[in-house]
Amino acid sequence: MKILHIALFGLLLLSACQSNTPPVNEPKPRTNVQITEIKSGEISDNLVLSGTSVYLKRNMVTSSIAAFITNVYVKLGDHVRKGQPLYLLESKERKALGSDITKVDPSLKGFGLITVNAPASGIITTFDKQQTGEYVLEGSQLCTIAASNDLAFQVNVPFEYTDLVKPGKKCLITLPDGSQHKATITTPLATMNVTEQTQVLLARPDQTLFLPENLLGKVQFNRSTYGNQQVLPKTCVLSDELLKDFWVMKLINDSTAIKVAVKTGTKNNQDIEILSPKFQPGDKILVSGNYGLADTALVTVDK
Repeated sequence: MKILHIALFGLLLLSACQSNTPPVNEPKPRTNVQITEIKSGEISDNLVLSGTSVYLKRNMVTSSIAAFITNVYVKLGDHVRKGQPLYLLESKERKALGSDITKVDPSLKGFGLITVNAPASGIITTFDKQQTGEYVLEGSQLCTIAASNDLAFQVNVPFEYTDLVKPGKKCLITLPDGSQHKATITTPLATMNVTEQTQVLLARPDQTLFLPENLLGKVQFNRSTYGNQQVLPKTCVLSDELLKDFWVMKLINDSTAIKVAVKTGTKNNQDIEILSPKFQPGDKILVSGNYGLADTALVTVDK
């Protein structure tokens, strides 16, 4: 019995000693991060939309008399210049007289022969009469020439970009062959696409081009910012789910980062402009490891 009492006393004494042992302070976890510094520069960014070539003005070529088509000098899709011969017509009177007309009177060599010339420069987009020997009535349509000086590209512009893409704005058209041509936006059309909420604007090339209709091209608009802007990599800037509030994590000492609200400007695939606040040269901003950090967080900077 005495031995049992001694054992119980020993257990109580050991328990009391353990309860008085001070707790060990475990180190708080830290997040490994990488940092960068604010830079001064400019954001290079381009808006690229698709455009389709269209001729706004077409010239209808018709026969001035009832005649037979003797020669056809062009074909569908040909580029023609103003005044270039398109057709040679022969009147039915000359056709009836045949080659004997010059024997009767040499001065009638050109009698009844009508050369139809191109009224304007452009591309032949319809070719209604192309068979020699065919008889056409007066006023019959022979072909249609799309005027090259009225070539434009129809650009479907989302309504959110109407402040950027507006009449007078310069743009650059890139064709499938890689060639690039400067153009200017003209007056927009009055209607919008109900489904896509896009507005059709016309981009007129600054030079005369001979292109087929319905040719697809890329229409590029420059929306870069110029000057000494505050620029950070895009990975530095965090946001809420609604993309309403933006912030960065700024290093205030060797191991602590705090949340700093920012207002952003122009951005591209790599960089983003910081409009406010004004950071100081040498400020350290977290570029990786910053996602999900609390307002004040302990970090370890990777070298």
